[in-house]
Amino acid sequence: MWLILVAAFGAVVPNGIFLYWLFTEFSSLDQVLSDKLAVAFILDAAMATGLLTYLFAIKPPGRYRWPWFLVFSLLGGLGFSIPFYLWLNRRASRQDGGFNAWWRSA
Repeated sequence: MWLILVAAFGAVVPNGIFLYWLFTEFSSLDQVLSDKLAVAFILDAAMATGLLTYLFAIKPPGRYRWPWFLVFSLLGGLGFSIPFYLWLNRRASRQDGGFNAWWRSA
């Protein structure tokens, strides 16, 4: 239950701030790329997404494979995609205990 709550928070709060900025303050992509802190966060998020996608491709936590994680990351960010992807796989593999075994070995 806590994973879905964290996913909901990760979808609403960071994306809400981003959408507010996008519709009220965004002027150009050049402005974003000239901000070194923004570029650092973009690179960090891209690297974390790539690393987690690779991890989930090598060692899938359940029935839903890594492309779903990548789609969730692109749609909602890592604050949404990580807990939602884990919740989805945990719910799908609850019968065989596969997720718990994956979680202990990850």
